Amino acid sequence: MTNANIDRQTLRELADEGNETALDRLADLADEAGDLAELSELLDEGSSRAGFLLTRRAAAAGDLRELQRISDAGYEEAGQELERLLKAPADGQRE
Repeated sequence: MTNANIDRQTLRELADEGNETALDRLADLADEAGDLAELSELLDEGSSRAGFLLTRRAAAAGDLRELQRISDAGYEEAGQELERLLKAPADGQRE
């Protein structure tokens, strides 16, 4: 079995060299640590995994502004989630 305790520095170096899997792993580690700043940085670097994780958090919190920011950063699914939330009927109201 491979070593699951790969250090962050090695992952960062691999990600900087264009390794998408290493970038995804960094996003998973940041998510596990609750490090939203690092997730945002990874999104800015083009990590779709970071976009997914941030979108999931923002949607669960109903944070429309954050969903817009994530969408503006290039993660299209955040825009779709934003539209879904905007079109949802308010609590206690019928469509």
